[in-house]
Amino acid sequence: MTLFPNPTSWVHLDWVLLIVLAWLLIGLAGLVALRRLRLVAIVLFPLGALVSIGLMAVALSAAFAPPEVAVLPLGLPQLPFHLRLDSLSAFFLLLIGGVSAGVSAFAAGYFRQGEGTPAGLICLEYHVFLASIAMVVMADDAYVFMVMWETMAFSSFFLVMANHRIAEIRRAGYLYMLVAHIGALGILLCFGLLQANTGDYTFANMRAQHLSPFWASVAFVLAVFGFGAKAGVLPLHAWLPEAHPAAPSPFSALMSGVMLKIALYGILRVAFDLLQTRIWWWGVLLMAVGLLTALFGVVFSTVQVEMKRLLAYSSIENIGLMCAGLGLSLLFSAYGMHAYAALAMTAALYQMISHGFFKSLLFCSTGAVMHATGERSLGKLGGLIRYMPWVAWPTLVGVLSCAGLPPLGGFVAEWLLLQSFLFTTGLPSSFLDMLVPVMAALIALIAALSGYTMVKYFGVIFLGQPRDDKLKSAHDAGPWERLGMLWLVVGCIGLGLFPNQVIALLDPVTRALVHAGLTQSMADNSWLLVPVSMERASYAPAIFLLGVLSLFGLVFVLVRRLYHGRLRRVPPWDCGHPWQTARMQDTAEGFGQPIRQIFEPFFRIKRQHPSAFDVQPSYRVTVEDPLWYWLYLPVAHLVERVSKIVGLLQRGRIAVYLTYSFVTLIVVLLVVKR
Repeated sequence: MTLFPNPTSWVHLDWVLLIVLAWLLIGLAGLVALRRLRLVAIVLFPLGALVSIGLMAVALSAAFAPPEVAVLPLGLPQLPFHLRLDSLSAFFLLLIGGVSAGVSAFAAGYFRQGEGTPAGLICLEYHVFLASIAMVVMADDAYVFMVMWETMAFSSFFLVMANHRIAEIRRAGYLYMLVAHIGALGILLCFGLLQANTGDYTFANMRAQHLSPFWASVAFVLAVFGFGAKAGVLPLHAWLPEAHPAAPSPFSALMSGVMLKIALYGILRVAFDLLQTRIWWWGVLLMAVGLLTALFGVVFSTVQVEMKRLLAYSSIENIGLMCAGLGLSLLFSAYGMHAYAALAMTAALYQMISHGFFKSLLFCSTGAVMHATGERSLGKLGGLIRYMPWVAWPTLVGVLSCAGLPPLGGFVAEWLLLQSFLFTTGLPSSFLDMLVPVMAALIALIAALSGYTMVKYFGVIFLGQPRDDKLKSAHDAGPWERLGMLWLVVGCIGLGLFPNQVIALLDPVTRALVHAGLTQSMADNSWLLVPVSMERASYAPAIFLLGVLSLFGLVFVLVRRLYHGRLRRVPPWDCGHPWQTARMQDTAEGFGQPIRQIFEPFFRIKRQHPSAFDVQPSYRVTVEDPLWYWLYLPVAHLVERVSKIVGLLQRGRIAVYLTYSFVTLIVVLLVVKR
């Protein structure tokens, strides 16, 4: 490793460090231009987007290069920063650069004067957040990993608290920070076990250790707990539906599109790289947690009536599917079925990068709608496709990708995941042979509900008639916002049309982690996506797209030639009722009512019935998370009671404190004597 001696001899790790330094300098420039919104928006955020594109280029080159290591003389004495850039790190750097480029461009046109934190301070927090995420995936020892992990947590906390004058946002930020630090404790304990009492916390030393199955299992469970808290898996998900709506939309996009995947990176690094043991029930545990999380997230997203909260629960669902894919890969790897492990791993990684683009796109479009209308409730929107077409059509691309429809990236990811769950007949356990296909059916149900949710999201916001007259004055997105969304749209489409090229990029990662890849099947079928063999399944995105375009073209030509001049526009059939209003449209509550009734045991439902004396009678149904009342509030009450008991020791008198010290000394002497 050559750290900046000669630019002509720089390796990839040098360039990544230079990019991290560039982000930090952009952030410091924002601190200098604290309240100069135009300078921050038009200059600094676009510069950050260009730096992100540079990170993409470096990551693409590093993905196929040998691992690079470096030791930086930073940190504490005898604790320098150990860094490593391998194929896994390069993949996540590519994800960080690709998503943040679009979000940074969108952010350049998003911010307004007088919205919470000064623009320059937001710029600093934003770019420190990006720099810390990039350093997390390059960390090669527990010390630098935790320093950067906490930097990521604190910078994202301040981003969530951008509009800190609102009490609800402060509560959301505190909840996020609490869960983040609980998870950090699990990660610290995990690293403590992995170093096997050697005192060496470098990842190279952890790779060299061979823990017993018991301690390896404890380390794995701690990793799932610690990183799962940041990813939002059950039951540590409660912060996510609160923090995402609280944060400004560009930050929500980065948190959902990037930060949640960094938590999954931690699980990948520990389970497939640092631990040398693979046990079958680890995979089953991760699959079970993932599928429960996915089902919980998608069911709750169907009944939400607030835009960003709906997308937050949808992110919980997507994270659950990724965990299920990683669990299946771990199960196959434990039984030595490396080809199938590579397929499941590829599906999970594809889901990560695809979700990064389409969910960031949806959060950005939601931010544009909120700025244009001043509303975040679905029940007060409608008909915006007429007034915001430049927001509507990118949103449609994101919705279709999130729903898993071809030929977009979301479909490829879910299709690969289903294929990997169906290739399980060779497992040595008959119980697992029966269980995994059942999980595949559950994934199909989750995918169907996800499509249902996306139809609701797009239809209620953009279709129909405006539910309020003020929506007719809604303005479309500005140039920078359009550019950012267009970048993310290109990502969604590219991931759908060029799956073989993306899988070739993922091949070094799967070969490093599970010792197999899909390159051979891709090379034998250049225009087909073939997971295992042509006899089992294949998919041709280019042919599918050509078929769809040909069908639309044929219909267009037939209509123009055969029915030209015969078309006339008339009002839709209204059952004989001549006065159509927006109140006759299906609402967000009505759209989700069938799902709410089917999955009613999942919810904690509060119904507010109208009174006979109400001037304007109303009926309201509130759907709440039961885990909040079954788990979080009881734990909070217990901690509060214990704190009150401990608080009795604080009398404020020095004599009492000296007595405590004397009694403690006597007890210690007695214990040592024994």
